[in-house]
Amino acid sequence: MSEPGSTGGGLPSFDLTSEPWIPVLRRDGRQDELSLREVFAQASDLVRIVGDVPTQEFALLRLLLAVAHDALDGPQDADQWVDWWEDESCFASMPSYLDAHRERFDLLHPVAPFFQVAGLRTSRDEVFSLNRIVADVPNGEPFFTARMPSVERLGFAEAARWVVHTHAYDTSGIKTGVVGDSRAKNGKAYPQGVGWSGNLGGVFAEGDTLRETLLLNLVACRTNRHRSDPDDRPAWRREPCGPGAVPNRRPTGVRDLYTWQGRRLRLHFDNGGVYGVVLSYGDPLPLHNLHEREPMTVWRRSETQEKKLGESLVYMPKTHNPERAVWRGLSSLLAERPTVSQTTEAAPELGAGVLEWIAQLATAEGYLPRGTRFRARIVGAVYGTQQSVIDEVVDDRLSMAVILLNRQDRRYAQQAISAVADADQAVAVLGDLAVDLARASGAATEGPRSRAREQGYDALDAPYRSWLQNLGGATDPEEHRARWRTEVHRIIRGIGEQLIAGAGDAAWQGRIITTGKGDLWLNSAYAERWFRYRLARVLGDPESLKADTAASDSPSDGFADPGPETPAA
Repeated sequence: MSEPGSTGGGLPSFDLTSEPWIPVLRRDGRQDELSLREVFAQASDLVRIVGDVPTQEFALLRLLLAVAHDALDGPQDADQWVDWWEDESCFASMPSYLDAHRERFDLLHPVAPFFQVAGLRTSRDEVFSLNRIVADVPNGEPFFTARMPSVERLGFAEAARWVVHTHAYDTSGIKTGVVGDSRAKNGKAYPQGVGWSGNLGGVFAEGDTLRETLLLNLVACRTNRHRSDPDDRPAWRREPCGPGAVPNRRPTGVRDLYTWQGRRLRLHFDNGGVYGVVLSYGDPLPLHNLHEREPMTVWRRSETQEKKLGESLVYMPKTHNPERAVWRGLSSLLAERPTVSQTTEAAPELGAGVLEWIAQLATAEGYLPRGTRFRARIVGAVYGTQQSVIDEVVDDRLSMAVILLNRQDRRYAQQAISAVADADQAVAVLGDLAVDLARASGAATEGPRSRAREQGYDALDAPYRSWLQNLGGATDPEEHRARWRTEVHRIIRGIGEQLIAGAGDAAWQGRIITTGKGDLWLNSAYAERWFRYRLARVLGDPESLKADTAASDSPSDGFADPGPETPAA
């Protein structure tokens, strides 16, 4: 367990600029812990940050980006960004910057402890369990952890990570009121929502090294798509927070948002580590219309919020669905973000700013070659019980070439999105087959449909990722998609044949069902012909389509269009 050092005056100190506390994965496969100074110095030799949970990795990355944006004061434009991309020593100014702000990065500082409020206390001077800040042990509901039933003590390095995570992803619910906060009523602080990052469907770009990842996510924030104020500053260049909220605070840009002080907290410690915490609410932040400020999420238009807020156009951050792999939501990741001068009235979604920035670099000739690969990474928290606990953590990545983001050549993006639609349609057909087989045997239908769809998506997951990874190198994206459709047909037909083989004697014998066109004898043989027809129609297998259309009891009998009047309805 880490031990504190001391300041020149003999006070305890844990200096995050020099003490190891950020977990990283090295290129040789070893894991290590590094200080802020070391992370930037060794970024080319590191693969990525490795958080205690994926959301912690996202929060720590945003902290590093805030440091980089502020130390480098940019990038101002694509030209400056390219200079950094090509310069291995682009982070050479970090040591002097960290030295200048070293005092504000001291976790145990007596006056301005890092991301905390000195002297924060309740009216009864209570000190609470560290469960309140450790996300893998929600208060009263421990899960995916060996530290049960509670966290008694943390080393200073781990405590620092959870402090950063708390501001980003802390749960909502009633918290303890603190002295000096006018919002506290009868010793309670009433809900104001989860930490800012907890509202986001987090999106960022991963390169082959941490250096590439940091640079790919360094967005020029004074462009026609992104906006930061000239005085945008991170938390350590602002006055230390008091116990209450700063009146009418609004984010000034990414440096502010990445270090937003959404909580007020204070660690309690001794020479052996941290043993308790005081935690309450900090600066509130409205969710709507921050799409020009916050680049690490997709945004969706909300007509409900437009009516509620009385505004003509409202965009809200779009969170992740834990039941959908990242590739199934590719259209959102590849959505274009209109410039400020363009109308956004008709845009149902706005793409994540970090990917839009890469799109700008890919579109501008000579900035990023079309074959440059990166991974689109998504991270998010799923909250339950009135946002008072974290139920799940979403973590997925998708490898692609930057040509998919090129705004002057949308062929690759269009084929990638259409390939997802191919998968969706084929899986729907598989679900219809499961329904037909269930109806033929007299069984319930919803369970078989959902299981078949899940099986279909699982089977297509790895093939789609591999296909997409190779799409950027294809000379003809339409031909590349045609190969995908053939592969989908092969995979889904194979699963369908397994379902038919396992349907049992009852389905083989069949039964009479009533459709909109009259009564029909439905059995597994009839269901198979319908399955082959539907699959051929959505994926384009002319021979199979021709053969099934010619069958005596095929769509020519009045069931030509799958829908309410087909067996699977």
